[in-house]
Amino acid sequence: MPLAQLKGISGYLTADQKKELVQKVTDAIVSVEGEGLRPVTWVIVEDVPEGQWGVGGSFPTAKELRIMSQAK
Repeated sequence: MPLAQLKGISGYLTADQKKELVQKVTDAIVSVEGEGLRPVTWVIVEDVPEGQWGVGGSFPTAKELRIMSQAK
């Protein structure tokens, strides 16, 4: 029973983006482990409150992540 856990800053992803992540991660897992495991492939998307997730010595916010995602 494959399990993928995805954690991110609360408020950054929309419900539709989380749904897309679940679908794509599931597709990636079954492409390796076999289509028969799709019904028992679990993907958990967990929101972590701002200020509880440190990266590089700082605490990025959902707003900062949105700005970063737009950078070219």
